[in-house]
Amino acid sequence: MDLARTEVSRAAARRRKAAARLGLMAVPVAFFAVFFAYPVTAIVARGLKADGVWQFGRIGEVLAQSDVRQVLWFTTWQALVSTALTLLIALPGAYVFARFDFPGKQLLRSVVTVPFVLPTVVVGTAFMALVGRGGLLDELWGLRLDTTVWAILLAHVFFNYAVVVRTVGGLWGQLDPRQEEAARMLGASRFTAWRTVTLPALAPAVAAAALMVFLFTFTSFGVVQVLGGPTFATLEVEIYRQTSEIFDLSTAAVLTMIQFVAVGAILALHAWTVRRRETALRLVDASGTARRPQGAGQWALLTGVVATVAVLLLLPLVVLVERSFGDAGLGHYRALTRDDGGVFLVAPIEAVGNSLRYAVLATAIAVLIGTLASVALTRRDAGRLVRGFDALLMLPLGVSAVTVGFGFLIALDEPPLDLRSSWILVPLAQALVGVPFVVRTMLPVLRAVDARLREAAAVLGASPWRVWREVDLPMVRRAVLVAAGFAFAVSLGEFGATVFIARPDNPTLPVAVARLLGRPGELNYGQAMALSTILMIVCAVALLALERLRTDRSGEF
Repeated sequence: MDLARTEVSRAAARRRKAAARLGLMAVPVAFFAVFFAYPVTAIVARGLKADGVWQFGRIGEVLAQSDVRQVLWFTTWQALVSTALTLLIALPGAYVFARFDFPGKQLLRSVVTVPFVLPTVVVGTAFMALVGRGGLLDELWGLRLDTTVWAILLAHVFFNYAVVVRTVGGLWGQLDPRQEEAARMLGASRFTAWRTVTLPALAPAVAAAALMVFLFTFTSFGVVQVLGGPTFATLEVEIYRQTSEIFDLSTAAVLTMIQFVAVGAILALHAWTVRRRETALRLVDASGTARRPQGAGQWALLTGVVATVAVLLLLPLVVLVERSFGDAGLGHYRALTRDDGGVFLVAPIEAVGNSLRYAVLATAIAVLIGTLASVALTRRDAGRLVRGFDALLMLPLGVSAVTVGFGFLIALDEPPLDLRSSWILVPLAQALVGVPFVVRTMLPVLRAVDARLREAAAVLGASPWRVWREVDLPMVRRAVLVAAGFAFAVSLGEFGATVFIARPDNPTLPVAVARLLGRPGELNYGQAMALSTILMIVCAVALLALERLRTDRSGEF
């Protein structure tokens, strides 16, 4: 009889959990429907509908244009080359962080991660200061790459180095090294043992990292906008040009649909590789696999990785800081406090306070929506509906932020959502980008909580809210703080959507940097470098703070 009561209680608890999961999904689904799907659909419909009739023939007309085909070709091949270069340069770093234990390792890991959370406008500005007209390489050797593809490729490697190190190195450190050692004892060379034992185990992580790098470079905007000039444009940059400069919404809508399809395919492949990584391997505690480097070869590899980090990741940032001072000393920083009556209605320095206020609110929204979504996705054996919901949460990372920003202006202009003139649009757009980082940070931690603890609490009569408060929250509190840190950093740097909706009297830091770079004159260039330096420091401080909170299981980033 007691056993029957227990089974009935468990069945009732499962039903309550299923109902609670659907209830938790309702808020994130509504948020994404109103502030993501609706604006994107509105802007596409505005471009492809005429007198209430869809003009699908316009798709063929746009694809027939040679300049559009050139944009598609450049977008694809630069993403492929950027991905290959990133893997080639970052995989040795992933090995070093996974297998070596050395002084300063934690600090070096933080330094490696800083570029990933930097705004793309800052990355573009840093490489302009390094390799552009009047940049360091131009001054020293006459080498100028400001409007060539090499500057873009190097900036993409700079930006995505941490993606490979984090994704591949995190798994590499949890692989049991005794398997490779056993192969070597059976006569295999070091390379053969790595190729036949370690590489197949790493393949899902390498594939997942490659797909994420390809996604970020395929949809690159700020870097190409700053460095590409009029010659090079990705799909995202071309959508911006067609929308804001040429006012051809029809072409912009077609390009948005093409990018949406491509991003959907990339995310589907990424989800498949992540599932393989989760289910195919037996892992060990990463803290027990790292050893001090042994022999000249391992020390040389460690030295090479440190040199790569110094040259590729630190040098552009150092040059950025140097250019912010230039010959004027603190003059560029002082100029930020003055309203010159130009492109800004306020002093440029006010963009700092605006960005911080927007980012704090965007972080609160992203953490709320992302936490609800993560709890709803906790079970690995969820059905297709829940897995589709997981894919939906990732779409803002790849769908045109330019389209979302302009869609806000087009769609949210009538009651009850007449927000076109409201400042709230900026943190809402930033929160859309922050939610995927919150989910990807919290979800692995929530899934690591023993489900039997939740079941026991539910059988004892605890409500779903109390189960979360008493069981999950104490275990994921640190992950929530890490997720908030990531959301804050990416909110500070959001540019694609914000460039449309930030008001001239309330600019954000990335928008202010882009506008200063678009104006001629040494003072404007120096102020852009100074603002970029301020933004870099704020993002770096946020990143270093959350690194102190991170645990080995604090998410996928």
